[in-house]
Amino acid sequence: MTVKWMSVLLLLQMSCYFRSGSCGKVLVWPMDFSHWMNIKTILDELVQRGHEVTVLKTSASIFLDPSKSPGLKFESFSTSIGKDHLDKAFTRLVNVWIHELPRDLCLSFSPLLQNVADELSDSYLRLCRDTVSNKQLMTKLQGSKFDVLFSDAIAPCGELIAELLQIPFLYSLRFTPGYTMEKYSGKFLVPPSYVPMILSGLGGQMTFMERVKNMMCMLYFDFWFQTFNEKKWSQFYSETLGRPTTLTETIGKAEMWLIRSYWDLEFPRPTLPNVDYVGGLHCKPAKPLPQEMEDFVQTSGEHGVVVFSLGSMVSHISEDKANAIAWALAQIPQKVFWRYDGMKPDTLGPNTRIFKWIPQNDLLGQQEIS
Repeated sequence: MTVKWMSVLLLLQMSCYFRSGSCGKVLVWPMDFSHWMNIKTILDELVQRGHEVTVLKTSASIFLDPSKSPGLKFESFSTSIGKDHLDKAFTRLVNVWIHELPRDLCLSFSPLLQNVADELSDSYLRLCRDTVSNKQLMTKLQGSKFDVLFSDAIAPCGELIAELLQIPFLYSLRFTPGYTMEKYSGKFLVPPSYVPMILSGLGGQMTFMERVKNMMCMLYFDFWFQTFNEKKWSQFYSETLGRPTTLTETIGKAEMWLIRSYWDLEFPRPTLPNVDYVGGLHCKPAKPLPQEMEDFVQTSGEHGVVVFSLGSMVSHISEDKANAIAWALAQIPQKVFWRYDGMKPDTLGPNTRIFKWIPQNDLLGQQEIS
């Protein structure tokens, strides 16, 4: 990291502590759904500390709502990708992931999953192409003299915009399948001899055959990354920048990686100086629960409560899977809050309540959850 970029990041970290100094100007290339919820926590804190934060909002954005983000500036522009197109692409990916795949994804070759993931990647490539080819937008961004770009690494393009604007950039990330991006671009050390590949279904204590499986998982995800992502994105980045480059090389220029997890929840492995674990930043003080939920919690007794959700992108699941989940939840002694927007499963137990929406932060913040 050069002295110049270290100075920029130090400026942001000091957070305008000395009010006589200049605050930073931050440009953001965001990701939708829960990714936006996590990164917005950091952006709100930057605004509170005096920085100027501008979020790039495409016409395909789903969750980004300026009316719910006071203090943030939004630079909105149109693209050839429609909101419905991107939403459906995400939904297809999640549905295939949930309905088609077992726990050990890396040993379950799924052409359907690869096709859907490839389709989503192509959509983001079009989105990125529309963004960087928008001369009016790029000229405006160039003239704004941003200090740094903040991006979610799961959605490529932020690093390309930063290269075009000649500013440093940093990432927010939970993980990529098989740690491929972290490994090849971020230079994270992930020895397959003792670090289980993410999505492999393996634990920290591996037998010899499980280590062999872990190596196969690593090779599988590496092949997938190189085949379905690296080539087309690298060609596009080279054409845009006017010089030979690769997606891996461009991503590798990130100054910092903020990993949305706790270090003590990860498997032990070496960590680089520009990597910081920031799990839990989105947690807030708990607010009182709605009366119906509070009454249900009070019946939990010594066993406590379980909160079960498949995330913000899953709106429904098949009847068979819903019944299987309901049956499994009925076997445990805890009271269960299940975020589910479908028909009531026949196997739903008396210990389980279904809600279309759950104030998860309030539940977890007030109760001792199993």
